[in-house]
Amino acid sequence: MAEKFYKRLLAGAVIILALLLAGCGVKVRVSSPLTGGETGGNLKVHFIDVGQGDSTLIEQNGHFMLIDAGEKDQGETVVSYLEKQGVKKLDYVIGTHPHSDHIGGLSEVLKAFEVGRVIMPAKEHTIRIYENLLDEIARQNLKITLPKVGNTYELGASSFQIIAPVRDYGDNLNNWSVGIRLTYGETGFVFCGDAEKEAEGDIIGSGLDLKADVLKISHHGSSTSSSSRFMDMVDPDYGVISCGKNNDYGHPHKEIRSMLKKRSIKSFRTDELGTIIAVSDGKTVTFPGQETEDLTGKGAGLENQEYVINTNTRKFHYPDCSSATSMKKENRKTYTGTREDVIKMGYEPCQICSP
Repeated sequence: MAEKFYKRLLAGAVIILALLLAGCGVKVRVSSPLTGGETGGNLKVHFIDVGQGDSTLIEQNGHFMLIDAGEKDQGETVVSYLEKQGVKKLDYVIGTHPHSDHIGGLSEVLKAFEVGRVIMPAKEHTIRIYENLLDEIARQNLKITLPKVGNTYELGASSFQIIAPVRDYGDNLNNWSVGIRLTYGETGFVFCGDAEKEAEGDIIGSGLDLKADVLKISHHGSSTSSSSRFMDMVDPDYGVISCGKNNDYGHPHKEIRSMLKKRSIKSFRTDELGTIIAVSDGKTVTFPGQETEDLTGKGAGLENQEYVINTNTRKFHYPDCSSATSMKKENRKTYTGTREDVIKMGYEPCQICSP
């Protein structure tokens, strides 16, 4: 049954792809990145803590895109997080490749939100989680858009360009990962799922602009990814690693940690910090409350910062967090100090804004 669904969906995807190439009314544009003067509001990139897996929410001016959703048991976590961010519709959902730690929670996401476009590579997998995802896509009457390198899509005043997969990678599912370069004004982000060094070489060979302020470090910080040539081309100031605490793979590997330090790339890890949020105003990228003085992410929270404390729930928040702004006055208390100090006072970080 799932095979029939896949063939039907793949046929639909081929039609969509043909439309893209012919320019028959599909809203896809191939262009250069936006300039700083064209931006409106901020771009926020939420690297959601889903343990040993990947999930990233991107928002700009009321438009949202989700890349992956962790393992199946993280589906409700992702849905809950998106709801708290005010998501009603996802303009795009990208399933980078059919490994369970990336697509496991996507079925729950598709059930919970209206979705405009699903982007997935033309590589099938026999695991039940993947087949269930195809079934859910069919139930929602959605089509799979195949990633075509060079195609550019709009997300509010930002845009993203497909940079991978470049070719057929046989049974290496990691190298089938959909890769994108997201641009907003003068800033850029690169996401390549679990792409390994072979795929990175092909991405470089495509000749596309890969420069970015932030790189979501591929494959959870595995030494099979992040080749020297690829890092040279992206040349990021920041690296974000999504991995689980004490995971069985030893991610991020020592080689990657050393490489980031050698290149003076400030790194942030979900296993240490929880959900991580990057904000771009079109000119610069910041990580509010999570800037580090060292290069490993372990110095986070050492700077003074204003927090809003809920004396009832014993949680602390950034002042602009939705939970902070809706807090009852009798439970609200402000505190200026370090994150470490607040934790020592017996308070826990909010899971929405992750201070």
